[in-house]
Amino acid sequence: MIPLAERIRPRTLDDVVGQQHLIGKGSVLRKSVENKSLGSVIFWGPPGTGKTTLANIIAQELSMSFFALSAVNAGVKEVREVIEKAKHEYQSILFIDEIHRFNKSQQDALLHAVEKGIITLIGATTENPSFEVNSALLSRCQVYVLKSLEENDLIALLHKAIKEDEVLKKKKINLKETAALINISGGDARKLLNLLELVGNTARDKVEVTDALVMEIAQKKVALYDKSGEQHYDIISAFIKSMRGSDPNGAVYWLARMIEGGEDVKFIARRMVILASEDIGNANPNALLLANAAFDAVNKIGHPESRIILSQCAVYLATSPKSNASYMAINEAMATVSRTGDLPVPLHIRNAPTKLMKNLDYGKGYQYSHSYDNNFSEQEYLPDAIAGTKFYDPGNNPRENELRNYLKKLWKDKYGY
Repeated sequence: MIPLAERIRPRTLDDVVGQQHLIGKGSVLRKSVENKSLGSVIFWGPPGTGKTTLANIIAQELSMSFFALSAVNAGVKEVREVIEKAKHEYQSILFIDEIHRFNKSQQDALLHAVEKGIITLIGATTENPSFEVNSALLSRCQVYVLKSLEENDLIALLHKAIKEDEVLKKKKINLKETAALINISGGDARKLLNLLELVGNTARDKVEVTDALVMEIAQKKVALYDKSGEQHYDIISAFIKSMRGSDPNGAVYWLARMIEGGEDVKFIARRMVILASEDIGNANPNALLLANAAFDAVNKIGHPESRIILSQCAVYLATSPKSNASYMAINEAMATVSRTGDLPVPLHIRNAPTKLMKNLDYGKGYQYSHSYDNNFSEQEYLPDAIAGTKFYDPGNNPRENELRNYLKKLWKDKYGY
């Protein structure tokens, strides 16, 4: 049987749930479609947010031939075959799912056809296109960011499916509780509908949907890793949390699940670089160096040997002392910026390259640290309105306790170190 998500796939922009910032009345993307002026685009967003659906609707709205490829199993040969077919059509859309999985040569094969207007490219990616799409191709595309569906959107989608789907509407489905459906789906419409269908299949005529029933079914049925997105974020979350929790055994197990599932090794390595700074930071500065080296090595080595490099790095990060002090510091600083706005830079630390600026006291009173004992002179570096604010609070670990003592020696009691 055709899956529920496919059976109720929207056919027009008005049928789409969510993404109103892109397809709502008067939005940029909707105007482009209505005016038939759409160029090549890349849809960037989490799984199940409607990237494929939008591509299909756009092709229909523009009355264009539609070709679809998946970067998982297509290469340069398949791309060139589609381009050759497109030359014989009036106008054609080539939709490439998971375009971030195309290597440089595969992406380069698209350039000429996009540039000459032989095809209108619609790429879909869950990864930041700035990192995964080469600059030449990216410069020829407009990037649209899709968002995870909000709770009200997901609930509306559940009711729509129960009311309109030919199979579900024959059953008496009572949505008594929706929290588990919403939480497990994580904003992924496809995952939500797949789970609803599993729940609906538990009885022939009548189903009362409760959180307990949903959790029971989810634990039994939703267990395999799906690199196309079904459990993509669940498994990477387990991997990250295992390393953050200092469990190398959990880390290598979830790493193995991803590798066996065909996950992009660069994606795994990039997440470890982030963790090295976010969760280890200055408790062990070498962690960031090693994670970055692992990322570079994985790019050079490739699969399957890259699994060894990833394992070494994951074990190192899991067994390293932890600190999120730097992560918390930038979060607190950014919250302060949002709250206080663009506070003026104190005059004594402003740059003074011109005579006029010097006459206005730019740089006046600045104390050059290297002219003082221990290369330090106590002065204020923050705007007057937030003077003395402490953003960085060193973690409780040997390395950062040294930093705390050093800062306390310099600043005395100013920041309470």
